[in-house]
Amino acid sequence: MSAVDRDHLKIFAGRASAKLTDEMCQHLMLPIGQGQTELFPDGELIVRVEEDVRGRDCFVVQSTCAPVNANLMELLIYIDCLRRASAKRITAVVPYFGYARQDRKDAGRTPITAKLVANLVVAAGANRVLTMDLHAAQIQGFFDIPVDHLSAATVFCDYFKTIREEMEDLVIVSPDVGNVKVANAYASALDADLAIIDKRRESGMKVASKNLIGDVKGRTVLMVDDMISTAGTICEAAKLVMDRGARSVIAAASHPVLVGLAFERLADSPISRIVVTDSIPDDGRLDPIRDKLVTLSVASLLGEAVHRIHHDMSVSALFQRGTGTKR
Repeated sequence: MSAVDRDHLKIFAGRASAKLTDEMCQHLMLPIGQGQTELFPDGELIVRVEEDVRGRDCFVVQSTCAPVNANLMELLIYIDCLRRASAKRITAVVPYFGYARQDRKDAGRTPITAKLVANLVVAAGANRVLTMDLHAAQIQGFFDIPVDHLSAATVFCDYFKTIREEMEDLVIVSPDVGNVKVANAYASALDADLAIIDKRRESGMKVASKNLIGDVKGRTVLMVDDMISTAGTICEAAKLVMDRGARSVIAAASHPVLVGLAFERLADSPISRIVVTDSIPDDGRLDPIRDKLVTLSVASLLGEAVHRIHHDMSVSALFQRGTGTKR
């Protein structure tokens, strides 16, 4: 990276994405921005940017994962700090966008919190948003500023191609109807067949997977989704395909949210391998499933997107290798 870029491009890390940001900067051969977040005794946050950003193109990287509200607030304060320090352009890089599942009113007297969060990011002073594998693609339209929506599919496909012979007779299984478009694209990329599970949700915590459309007998099943949260969907789906004669099950998800009974369910499930990205930091919390876990880095993908945005280049070339989005 040229000396001009080093002077004009600044990438800052929120506490939730410090390791990922460091790897992005290594990919770009750029020093990480000097800033820090401090916590007052009463729980309030203050962000201090410790270098000149006047007239600079600034990126702040922060996944709004658990603790969701604290990380979201830190992102907003970081954006406000950069705006008041006269940054020329501020891009919020949000590898995992929290509150994305609250994207519509599915019952009376409920909020659309994804829209509220989008409004907050814009109000704080962001000029652009870079994110990855939103739970619902229409969230891009919630922002009144440009949004670059990346897909981790390129990272997953590159990995799965290295073990393609090991997986032998492969079938991609969509764990729900809403993910069929993505599953079909993976099937094309990996030269595999497609099967679909008809998922019926009984409650917010319990999912019953009833029907399987397609043949999985004696075959390796690969299930890909945007996130694993309580792991109810993926584990029920894995049991179903094994009952239908599948040889083995591999699960892949961009965002390892993993809350509630997720670790117990995954540990006890017939899933032999769980492939995730580092969009949400590990920090040892994934140890209960470490023997099944493969973590892929999205640092180079995000770093390349930052490079293209900074140089006013097309980001769509990164989309072209993607596999679409849900809904």
